[in-house]
Amino acid sequence: MRAQVFHGPGDLRFEEVPVSPPTAGEVTLRIEAALTCGTDVKTLRRGHPVMIPHVPTVFGHEFCGTVTAVGSGVIPFREGDRLVAANSAPCGECRCCLGGRANLCEDLLFVNGAYGEFITLPPRLVTRNLVKIAHTTPAHRAAFVEPLACALLAVERARIQPGQTVTVFGHGPLGCLLGLAAGARKARVILVGKRGWRLDRVRSLGIGDCVDALETSDVVAAVRALGGPIDVAIDATGKPEVWETAVEAVDRGGTVLFFGGCSPGTSIRLDTRRVHYEELSLLGAFHHTPDVIRGAVDLIESGAIVPDGLLTHHMGLDEVPRALDLMVKGEALKVVIEP
Repeated sequence: MRAQVFHGPGDLRFEEVPVSPPTAGEVTLRIEAALTCGTDVKTLRRGHPVMIPHVPTVFGHEFCGTVTAVGSGVIPFREGDRLVAANSAPCGECRCCLGGRANLCEDLLFVNGAYGEFITLPPRLVTRNLVKIAHTTPAHRAAFVEPLACALLAVERARIQPGQTVTVFGHGPLGCLLGLAAGARKARVILVGKRGWRLDRVRSLGIGDCVDALETSDVVAAVRALGGPIDVAIDATGKPEVWETAVEAVDRGGTVLFFGGCSPGTSIRLDTRRVHYEELSLLGAFHHTPDVIRGAVDLIESGAIVPDGLLTHHMGLDEVPRALDLMVKGEALKVVIEP
């Protein structure tokens, strides 16, 4: 098959690679659609020892496909089924898994291979994080399940409720998915970004009110003037200074959700008086669980969340490097790759 193969930082090659028949417990899919992701951009630049422990490997991790073959012992799936897969599978046995925090699994198995014509999924993922989708669900929409699940875990951690005002700092694809997930819970959403075509695009999607951070010298005041008391503030930028702004923006008794991962070794300053006397809840959110993967499938298939507007380009498998370059340059939100 043809595939984009990651050989190391900055080294992505379009190659022919073999497709082995699935062994016991495995499932092989023909990829219908894959999506670009900011994590792919970062990984291509500097590698990722956790998500990609061995090279070379086929790149990409957001996808859906159709079953072409199943290994022995695979009961729930058969040839012709359309499936969406998470990019990881928890062990189900460690302390975190048994405690209901499978996203923090001590032996989380990551799976890559979205940027190829086929992918063979390992038994643990087949058992824990592979879900059927309807034949009527568009492939490009189903491929959003994995990033949407990350957003759903975040809104669950923040316990977002109907009627609350939620401010998301960052108007990239995940910031938008966080806004859509909060909106699905009947919260009022405010997105903070910077002027340009992407903010114009996001504003046109109607996810929520938009604030241009470059139009004001006081973003917090601008957000409060628009939305009143902020119940939940979410960072989706991964910048320590924006983490601090999110803490500053939230109201008494509010929740701050740190979604964007900052560079290792960075830190933030906290007003300890506010955190203590105003009872702020400061939370992190990472990855997803099998339950929220299935919740994301339900929201996509019911039409409660329609993320199509985040797709700015459709490209072929040979154009993956160009697609990732567009993301680096800020000229794309999400690109769907259709082998």
